[in-house]
Amino acid sequence: MSWTARLAELGIELPGVAAPLAAYVPAQRSGTLVFTSGQLPFVEGSLAATGKVGGDVSPEEAKAHARTCALNALAAVDALVGLDSVVRVVKVVGFVASAEGFTGQPAVVNGASELFGEVFGDAGRHARSAVGVAELPLGAPVEVELIVEIGGE
Repeated sequence: MSWTARLAELGIELPGVAAPLAAYVPAQRSGTLVFTSGQLPFVEGSLAATGKVGGDVSPEEAKAHARTCALNALAAVDALVGLDSVVRVVKVVGFVASAEGFTGQPAVVNGASELFGEVFGDAGRHARSAVGVAELPLGAPVEVELIVEIGGE
């Protein structure tokens, strides 16, 4: 089964690629790897939430926003090389704008990791970093970067 068919089976539709906020591209290929730029939780061109996790944004809400970021990352990969060329997810980096004392970053970034598992199965298992930060662009609560290996070319 193709990854595109798997998305359809799950009832997931990829969004359009989020427009860059500055001087960069949404995704870049180097050899058999595709690196995405950090993806924010944009939904139809608007930021879905702002604020700090553990303060203005609950950890559960932030986990859902991390999933949205992951979908945006997959859209960037799809636009560059086609989702069906993905062999596996290599690494995920999640940044969580954290209120003072919040230490649940891994659970928040699970929103992205679990999506990759749903879509890619064992090929979605990956190395990962979940980092708490003071601020993210536009006041976003979470940002996700993705590295995938591609093949078939």
